[in-house]
Amino acid sequence: MELANFRFEPDPDGIVLLTWDMPGRSMNVITEAVMSELDAVIDRVASDPVIKGCVVTSGKASFSGGADLGMLQRLGADYASRVKTEGGEQAMQAFFQGSRRLSLLYRKLETSGKPWAAAINGLCLGGAFELALSCHYRVLADHEAARVGLPEIKVGLFPGAGGTQRVARLMPTGDALQMMFKGEQIRPPASKAMGLVHALAPGAELVEKAKAWIRGGGKPAAPWDEKGFKPPSGRVHSPAGMAVWPAANAIYRRETQDNYPAAKALLHAVYEGLQVPFDLGLRIESRYFASILRSPEAAAMIRTLFVSTGELNKGGRRPRHVEPISIRKLGVVGAGFMGAGIAYAAASAGLQVVLLDQTVEAAETGKARGRKLITDQIAKGRAKSAERDALLDRIETAGEDSALAGCDIVIEAVFEDRSIKAGVTRRIEAVVGPETVVASNTSTLPITWLAEASNRPERFVGIHFFSPVERMPLVEIIKGDKTGERAIAAAMDLVRTLKKTPILVNDARGFYANRCVGAYLSEGHRMLGEGIPAAMVENLARQAGMPVGPLALSDEVALDLVRTVVLGAGAEGAAGIDPEQLRLLDALVAERGRLGRKNRKGFYDYPEQGGKTLWPGLADLQPKHLDPDTIDRTEIKQRFLVAQALAAANAMLDGIVTDPREADVGSILGFGFAPFTGGTLSFIDGMSLPRFVRICDSLAKKHGPRFAPSAALIDMAKDGGSFYPIDTAAAA
Repeated sequence: MELANFRFEPDPDGIVLLTWDMPGRSMNVITEAVMSELDAVIDRVASDPVIKGCVVTSGKASFSGGADLGMLQRLGADYASRVKTEGGEQAMQAFFQGSRRLSLLYRKLETSGKPWAAAINGLCLGGAFELALSCHYRVLADHEAARVGLPEIKVGLFPGAGGTQRVARLMPTGDALQMMFKGEQIRPPASKAMGLVHALAPGAELVEKAKAWIRGGGKPAAPWDEKGFKPPSGRVHSPAGMAVWPAANAIYRRETQDNYPAAKALLHAVYEGLQVPFDLGLRIESRYFASILRSPEAAAMIRTLFVSTGELNKGGRRPRHVEPISIRKLGVVGAGFMGAGIAYAAASAGLQVVLLDQTVEAAETGKARGRKLITDQIAKGRAKSAERDALLDRIETAGEDSALAGCDIVIEAVFEDRSIKAGVTRRIEAVVGPETVVASNTSTLPITWLAEASNRPERFVGIHFFSPVERMPLVEIIKGDKTGERAIAAAMDLVRTLKKTPILVNDARGFYANRCVGAYLSEGHRMLGEGIPAAMVENLARQAGMPVGPLALSDEVALDLVRTVVLGAGAEGAAGIDPEQLRLLDALVAERGRLGRKNRKGFYDYPEQGGKTLWPGLADLQPKHLDPDTIDRTEIKQRFLVAQALAAANAMLDGIVTDPREADVGSILGFGFAPFTGGTLSFIDGMSLPRFVRICDSLAKKHGPRFAPSAALIDMAKDGGSFYPIDTAAAA
């Protein structure tokens, strides 16, 4: 038996240690070769009378991140090819068998007649955790880096290698559904409490503890294969069982707005699977999994949220000929909400940080925000007091510019005003070395403008963090007209050190993300002016797939900032500035002092106790009121998505964004554009560019020229173009 990805090591007790250690990879992944080798190992363990059982573990720092999703993409390409050569029925049969190969393999292991134990170190996610679930005993490393979970829902799939059936038989049904719907990574204590693993152990004792279970007579049978087994929540049609499903369906509707076929299929797989014997349940799961695997939503989400995001996180857009830049010390000027967030994120990543403000006391106020954030993590059991102390020790507060000396990068995060930022840039350059990169965290101001204050514009770059910094995974790197490649590389290396995803955009007011966000907010404001009820505006935006409505998002951004941005764009003569939008913002900000969440009153009221509610006075600001029953809900949802997608398409055609991967990844990670579409440009390609142009034309005739497609977009549609290569889009 030749193995390239595993080490097969029997011990004197007849227990095999199977160590998964793929050559040339930092983490194990499930591939066709891995499945073939595991199949051979199962046969060997089952058939050799000398072998008493097997412990599977990893030779890497983590167990495994799961399956290679490129393998699943290839299944789709193979199906399309077989349809042409063999016909639809045979192609579908081959696709179904291929899609359930891993499920059948794990079931073969589970019923092999020999006890299997999983010794799980580090991360164990997705298909790898389904492997562990098929083992009869699971012991997890009891340390901070260890996690288990089934995150498939986040890329438009659901656990399809037995996960829905095993988890639903290990845990109460409601808990099992919640775990798979959220797709979260679960820490060791919670994993043990939930019954996902049998035991915890120090990393050095994992293998021995697993072997001891086999030596002690570990049974080679899963609970569901034993006579008399009953699921934790009882039979589906029992009173206890049926109490779960109405609530589960309601939660599904609330959380997905019925936009995610994988979530619905997961519900079906669990509901139907729990009513039949286990093997039939696996087949039901496989049927739904094969269907979802061929869905456009899964194809789009896998491409954007797995393939493209992975490529960008690995430096796919970093200047290749620039050597890696070691960033040890970061300066942050401005200890307000954004500056404090940047300092906290950098210190969390292990960097030394100088947090500078006009006084040390002001800087300490910013540092206090970091203290609160890490203290909240401690309260949730996600950090320890020693980690808080170490993190805060890495943040040096200062009130004098000289403290910035020795920083590798300095980011100014002061008020969004060109003259203020110019003064800060000159002060920074007066005290830092010639190789130090100076960056502006600006959300709208062109970097080329701001670089005019710099004596070395080739070392000046935009680094646009999103709010709140500690939670938002995207960062825009903005290239000014004179920004050099070393500055871009340094910015990318910093962002990747912070474990965030960078996208590279060319200079323009609003850059990429905020152009799209601006279109979204503006559309919501216009709808209020048209007389559409505020609650309908918000609810239909969420039904379209957005995480929050445009009015709630306006409050989060701050209404005075939204007004300033709109006025600034109008001062430049930007087309499409809506006087009705300005009237609404003036009425809220200038006349009533409603600034958004930051002062607890905006489109919503934010009481100190209880949740936010729409401000009743909004109706008085609307010039007219439409009967809700006369409003075309489908068109409202369409307007929200088309407005953003059109802004993204124009940004691509104008050269602000040059890579469709960045447009799509940026749209989902940066402002939550309907993830089930795969992002703004995938949304367009998914319906075809000619159809998108027709929709734009129709909306422009009814709602104005802001929806009119550009001449370049029309020409692209006439030529049958797409933002992704046609073959790539089809294969994905």
